[in-house]
Amino acid sequence: MNETIKIMRYRRSIRRFLPEQIKDEELQAIIESGLYAPSAHNDQPWHFTVLRDKAMIDKLNIDSKEAAKDFHDEFVRNMANNEKLHTLFGAPLVIIVSGKDDAMMPRDDCAAATENMLIAAESMGIGACWIGFVRCLFENHKEKVMEDYKIPEGHTPYYVVSFGYKKSVPQREIERKPGRVTYL
Repeated sequence: MNETIKIMRYRRSIRRFLPEQIKDEELQAIIESGLYAPSAHNDQPWHFTVLRDKAMIDKLNIDSKEAAKDFHDEFVRNMANNEKLHTLFGAPLVIIVSGKDDAMMPRDDCAAATENMLIAAESMGIGACWIGFVRCLFENHKEKVMEDYKIPEGHTPYYVVSFGYKKSVPQREIERKPGRVTYL
């Protein structure tokens, strides 16, 4: 099996990070991998907002939990009301992925950029977790997010990824569910 496929098969969402900040050259490689993702009409509509400041990361956690307290799903509401839960898992680095509103397919393009960053991080032994919980904040308080996190005008924040060195390393791939492919 080639190394890229092996990395994709063994990559896991990591939720326990060491406190050390990742190296600048590793961060740049992760960002560059996102920049080289495919995009509709080669729009390259993404913008990455890098949070390395613990206070800003904690603010994003608090803002997200506050926004989710009235969410329709009980599981999400319980997460929002759990004072012990840090929804970004205490990661030392967080990237917000936003897309240009006037692009052809900005959400899809930003998803491709996000996945590229996840695979790049794993290839360097850096843990990452794509955080869906923050969508409660993005969808219901976009203006606040735009201002507080310096999202460029004309963009919409879509995704958040937590990054950091792993506290432990998963040792095996997880089996895939059957029946997910049809050949014609």
